[in-house]
Amino acid sequence: MARRSYEQACTTARTLDIVGGRWTLLMVRELMLGPRRFADLLEGLPGIGRNLLAQRLKELEAEGILSRRKLPPPAASWVYELTEDGRALGPALSELGRWGAERLGPPSPDALFRPAWAMFPMSYLADAEAARGLRETYEFRIGEDVFHLRVAGGRVLPRNGPAERPDLVATMEPETLRELFFGGLDAMAAVADGRIRIEAEPEVLGHAVAILATNQAAVASGSAPST
Repeated sequence: MARRSYEQACTTARTLDIVGGRWTLLMVRELMLGPRRFADLLEGLPGIGRNLLAQRLKELEAEGILSRRKLPPPAASWVYELTEDGRALGPALSELGRWGAERLGPPSPDALFRPAWAMFPMSYLADAEAARGLRETYEFRIGEDVFHLRVAGGRVLPRNGPAERPDLVATMEPETLRELFFGGLDAMAAVADGRIRIEAEPEVLGHAVAILATNQAAVASGSAPST
């Protein structure tokens, strides 16, 4: 069935024609961390059906928002990744995330939470001024999942998988990450208690704290920092 259009000569309406469908922006959120297989997207979007995911992927590929390519052996699997046009949605998605951080509040105990969903907020709620002039990589090992943040040019970019040569490695369980964001757990207290294990030079740890400390306070208090 063809997608419905607002049929309005309006930039906002045209944007919503493309990415305003249910699940679409959450798919973009998943792909902001790097290429994902169909199965990865299905797992990262609990509640979406296979047919709807396949339909949305085709629509976004037709619009030039994402592309599909085959990984070289031994993986040899197909992955989806954002095009340059797709990555251009990053700032808009970040601002929507900031707006949502002011209204999220403590989630219910039954609310789903995945470590990957914390990585994008960690990037857009980061202190850009503290990141200015630095070029570092922070790797996060959260249960069985691994992510990293690249700090460069005053920007903090989230990515799936391990970093090549991380300057900092933080290891924790998913429940610890959830408590950092929503349960009022203090990061440095969690380090002192051994719930977070850090491998980094003291100077690098100081940089990471300065860049990322606002994340916890912003989400917990429901007020995202202004740029």
